[in-house]
Amino acid sequence: MDRQLTKRLHRDYIKVYRISDLISHGIFLIFIIAYFIFAAWKDWTLVPGWIALSIFCITFILFTWIIPHMKYARFQYELFDDELEIQSGLIFMSNVLVPMVRVQHVELESGPLMRKFDLASVSIVTAATTHRISGLKQSEAQQLKRRIGILAKVDDQDE
Repeated sequence: MDRQLTKRLHRDYIKVYRISDLISHGIFLIFIIAYFIFAAWKDWTLVPGWIALSIFCITFILFTWIIPHMKYARFQYELFDDELEIQSGLIFMSNVLVPMVRVQHVELESGPLMRKFDLASVSIVTAATTHRISGLKQSEAQQLKRRIGILAKVDDQDE
């Protein structure tokens, strides 16, 4: 069996994850501030606002600083001739073997933030589910997509 080294996501994926989370939390904070203003104007209780602000602080620390590092450290994949092994998880670790004979097609995706950092995601689609490897450099993602396509004997319809 042709064995490659275990691969990890690119370090820039942590930045992309953080920026995405900062945008989400920024929107959440705007709603909290709007509630405080509206509650003060209507003379409502501020307790829901304080609860929301507490949740905001906890999730901000968790999803902006802790989880990105954990996802980066715990995600890895390894490509063999007959299968793709993907290990992921934060609390509960998951180890999935995707047989190449089950692969229906392979997709390359890249949103605006990922493109800014020259990153992409590779989605491996089987009849049962879609397995995603996010946070690879664009060139590495292209190579992985082509290699899986060759091993799975999938036609490259993008070209």
